[in-house]
Parts: sequence; structure tokens; C-alpha cells
Amino acid sequence: MRSPLDNLAGPGKPLRAEPPDAAEITGLVRSARARLKDASNKNLALESRFDLGYNAAHALCLAALRARGYRSGNRYIVFQVLPHTLGLGPEVWRVLSKCHEIRNAGEYQGDLQINERIVTDLLTACTAVLGKAETLKPPSK
Repeated sequence: MRSPLDNLAGPGKPLRAEPPDAAEITGLVRSARARLKDASNKNLALESRFDLGYNAAHALCLAALRARGYRSGNRYIVFQVLPHTLGLGPEVWRVLSKCHEIRNAGEYQGDLQINERIVTDLLTACTAVLGKAETLKPPSK
């Protein structure tokens, strides 16, 4: 039986199969931990905290996808497939999806509409992803 990730992989689809790389997965999780820690620093500007939190979440979600043997053709899909990579539900991926929309508006239109609540929700979601991502078993070489 094909997995949902298998169904999203192939020509013209958002994922492509690629063997997992233990060093890449470990590096992504390590980078995400550091960014999440910094994002929790209330002495930083809210925009900086959002950027750090968003990038931490993306790195963790990408690590989970890579551990399953896939690579994404776009940033957004790593959040959408969280139910299949880490077993996380809509309470997490919907927050990350919203943050992706906010990030894109800031990056491409100069309209970064954030507040303390969205940063708090982002960090909570990212912490949930980290908890699951830390259980990833990178493949042995």
C-alpha cells in the first residue's frame, strides 16, 4: 500500500524521493534547537523572534520529511505533511501554515503582520514539532 508521501512524489508533484542523510537530519535538528532557543528570547524584536521561530519550524519539518526519504520542491509542503511525517495534527500544522503565509507576505510584499500571539503560537507549535523530531532515528551510514 502506498503511503500519502508516496502519492505526493514523482514528476510534477511536490515531493521527490531521496535517500535520507543522517548528517543533514542531525544538522537540521541542531540548527532548529538553537533558533528556537533564540526565538524565546523576549529581549529580541518580535520580528526577529518570528523569523527565528519560523525557520526553526521549517528546519524541523524538513528533517522529518528527509528522515522519511523525501525532499520538498517548496517550503510549504513540509508543514502540510506533518500528519504523515511526525503524526502531528491540525492544531500544529495550521499554525505553521498561517506563519508561512505571514512570512511570505513579509518577504515578498514587505507586509509582515505579526503580534505577540502569533509568535507565542508559533513557538508552541515549534516546540511540539521539536518533541517529535527529537525521536527521529537518522539512518545509519
